[in-house]
Amino acid sequence: MEYQYLHTINYPNDLKALPIEALPTVCDELRDFIIQELSHNPGHLASSLGTVELTVALHYVFDTPNDKLIWDVGHQAYAHKILTGRRERFHTNRQFKGLAPFPTPAESEYDAFIAGHASNSISAALGIEVGEEMKLSNSDKQQGKKAHNVVAIIGDGAMTGGLAFEGLNNTSMDKNNLLIILNDNNMAIDPIHGGFTQYLVDLTTSEVYNKWRWRLYQILVKLHLMNDARTRKMRRFTNNLKTVLSQPTSNIFRGLNLRYFGPADGHNVIDLVRILSEIKNHRGPKVLHIITKKGKGYAPAENDQTTWHAPGEFNVESGERINGQTTKPQLWQEVFGETLLDLARHNDKIVGITPAMPSGCSMCIMQKVYPERVYDVGIAEGHAVTFSAGMATEGLVPFCNIYSSFLQRAYDNIIHDVALLKLPVVLCIDRAGIVGNDGATHHGLFDLAYLRPIPNMTICAPMTADDLRQMMMIAQDYHAPIAIRYPRGVVNDRTTHNNPVEVAKGVCLQEGKDLAVLSIGAIGNTVADAIHTIQQHEHQYSIAHYDMRWLKPIDTDLLDYVGTHFTRVVTVEDGVINGGLGSAVLEHFADHGYTPHVTRLGVNDQFVEHGSTKELYHMLHLDKEGLCESLLQALEK
Repeated sequence: MEYQYLHTINYPNDLKALPIEALPTVCDELRDFIIQELSHNPGHLASSLGTVELTVALHYVFDTPNDKLIWDVGHQAYAHKILTGRRERFHTNRQFKGLAPFPTPAESEYDAFIAGHASNSISAALGIEVGEEMKLSNSDKQQGKKAHNVVAIIGDGAMTGGLAFEGLNNTSMDKNNLLIILNDNNMAIDPIHGGFTQYLVDLTTSEVYNKWRWRLYQILVKLHLMNDARTRKMRRFTNNLKTVLSQPTSNIFRGLNLRYFGPADGHNVIDLVRILSEIKNHRGPKVLHIITKKGKGYAPAENDQTTWHAPGEFNVESGERINGQTTKPQLWQEVFGETLLDLARHNDKIVGITPAMPSGCSMCIMQKVYPERVYDVGIAEGHAVTFSAGMATEGLVPFCNIYSSFLQRAYDNIIHDVALLKLPVVLCIDRAGIVGNDGATHHGLFDLAYLRPIPNMTICAPMTADDLRQMMMIAQDYHAPIAIRYPRGVVNDRTTHNNPVEVAKGVCLQEGKDLAVLSIGAIGNTVADAIHTIQQHEHQYSIAHYDMRWLKPIDTDLLDYVGTHFTRVVTVEDGVINGGLGSAVLEHFADHGYTPHVTRLGVNDQFVEHGSTKELYHMLHLDKEGLCESLLQALEK
């Protein structure tokens, strides 16, 4: 479609210059632009389609970037990016050296806070709001000047996270003027579950009450008969009236002394502008509850919101997703999901737990067969771990699947509630290593390093799909916490070895005498390819390759052998080298007086940007070419 307004909007001031009657057309154009762009440059589609009207209304009413918008979660914010100076670069979104996948202050002054993970908006926004208030001088306050507005936009399941409730509780106790917009679409990636979701449904009050309260309030304001004290009295009166008219359940927001507005239609941009214009000047913390539809305006996304959360490339007209492959390759998560179901068929004590990722981690495979044994706890990783610990005390075998970077949010729960009690919880750590275009907030680079120091913890990483199956079989009968970490994407399943998996035992993939290469996990496939390439062209070198499989307990017999038979050793891992496999090998060598020269390959002390996995592994010198170069350098030392 040809755009009447969108190509004239470079920044919010351009949007503000338009009459309010133009905003529905702007929304239509913005929605079309997002659909067209994401059809060939994949990203998070459905969530951003659901927030188009809200985004336009926010930038029309508020003075951004002086007023602060904090998005939660960040994949709702594509329209925000497009309206804040990034439209012409939006075709680079999530690409290597292009726009970041989520809002980040490093990219734009319009991004008030980072928004990769969920549920942090209220806490961050409250801190920003308090900081804005403290900037005001006494004379400013005496003159009635108001600090810049701060708005937290929380939705797409983020309200199910514990941090959101901690922030909500603190907001109610501290003097502030924070505005929290609850974008209620009843979805994360999958439909969200739990009591709070049903509670939001029950909060939908009668049309009669909403119209009466809003009209009366506007009349009183215009007549200068409404101030803060009178507003509080009116609120108490109308709350009692609401009980009579609509009989809702008690309102958690009002109970926390937060002024509550809504629910409002999140797809009526003109009404949203009017509501926001009224409430932005209200003193005290407040909540605007809006109802939206994930995927709004694009029928395939509305009808299958889970699939179209991030659909990949697609044909806009037909709604057909473009795979680009004649045969579908096997994914690591599918190996997990299929194996879990196989184990569950024979072991009725096995249960599955996931924080809002049943389809992403393929636990949906077991969920379809045994729905009563799979628990989607919402975006609540800490709860998922402790919930699993409680189950383990009762003799159940919990397989708790959490993405590597999300598991960081449950670190204390792992230590305090699982490891300290030595409970047999199976932590299945998906998306380990480089994950690609979601970038720094999502790469699973720290799990080996942050889990290794924890007492009672066992850590393993499969190189092949069969390794993963065997590790899961071992885990169901293990009598201590065990973490199995594996990457995102296609299984590169080589058949160079069929050695049974044994706890704390590595395996020799190839004998050699000049250099010993120790790898852990799926990156061992790339290491094997690199060694093969070197030996095809450099016949004078003999390189040994060991798949360690277990980081903790590590195979000390194998390390003793390597330490006494080799003068040059290389360790390879797809995680940070500080604290991971390389550190474990160096510690063992130092403790036992072995003196080979050790080269550690992995991710140095850095956060890794976004881009395709191919581009990022190349940048990190962890692709086949980079490893060939590094191994040759080690051989020459």
